[in-house]
Amino acid sequence: METSEFNNSTINLGHGSGGIMTRDLLDKVIFSTFDNPLINQKHDGAIIKFETEIAVSTDSFVISPIFFKGGNIGELAVNGTVNDVAMCGAVPKYLSLAFIVEEGLEMKEFIKIVESVKEAADKSGVQIITGDTKVVERGKGDKIFINTTGFGAVHPKAKIATGNIKIGDKIIVNGNLAQHGMAIMSEREGLEFESTIESDTTNVNHLVLELLDAFGEKIHLFRDPTRGGMASVLSEIAVDIDMGVKLVENDLPIEKQVAAACEILGLDPLYVANEGVFISIVDESIADELLALMRKHPKGKNATCVGHITAEHPKKVVMKSGIGGARMVSPLIGEQLPRIC
Repeated sequence: METSEFNNSTINLGHGSGGIMTRDLLDKVIFSTFDNPLINQKHDGAIIKFETEIAVSTDSFVISPIFFKGGNIGELAVNGTVNDVAMCGAVPKYLSLAFIVEEGLEMKEFIKIVESVKEAADKSGVQIITGDTKVVERGKGDKIFINTTGFGAVHPKAKIATGNIKIGDKIIVNGNLAQHGMAIMSEREGLEFESTIESDTTNVNHLVLELLDAFGEKIHLFRDPTRGGMASVLSEIAVDIDMGVKLVENDLPIEKQVAAACEILGLDPLYVANEGVFISIVDESIADELLALMRKHPKGKNATCVGHITAEHPKKVVMKSGIGGARMVSPLIGEQLPRIC
């Protein structure tokens, strides 16, 4: 990538003018990084062909700080949208990519983010096929915002819908909760503490594909508990299906350091955002086999069954506590953690 001439410069309004500086930035940073036959057409869009149902998901990323332990806004933008497409029971294939960059961002930081986007896309098996770059005046943004839209073919065995959930279904998560949110909080000004917690941002689409290949329509729902955490996602599902959700506190997979950090800051890990975790609601007949398959995959080695669907307390999430009692788990009210994705 021809970026050496940019290394000691910053983004300025000329890079978003549509003129020579814009073209120079696009050619030497964007197009050279995401080199593929579709983006190389340099159209205002891209023409793609699918021969089946497709899933489309779009998301915007405004995280602060833009660099954090375990990742940065670039790979987060790819992983977040790839995972959203996978949660639809689809195989992600293409992404659009749009940057809104604040004047004054160091060019080397922008290049690092672009390179992280490319690396995350390669790991996910998706191509960047079209996009946009805008520059806003200093003080009218916050370094950089990213929007990504993902496209993928729906898996032929996938029957992902809340309407398929039934009493007795098991609720399984693929990994430890609250890693991402606490990694961000550990870096944020005014809330710093000694911590080695890293964000769990990663793609989970390859694991999802294995699960769909093996279990198909026995998997009734996928959902990723990003903003609002697992508590909010399960609360929404309980309302949508008019059934109850029962959790077991002692079964929740939470790393000790994350639990300690949450306690220090007065946060409930059930409401903290995740970026490499997804919830599967599956027929109870396959739960053990699905768990075993998950645990053989690097993205599912800490997979755990955390609860089940019940006819009791419809539209409510209730958790059995570690001391034998029970408490209601309500959806998040307001904003617990600002700017975590």
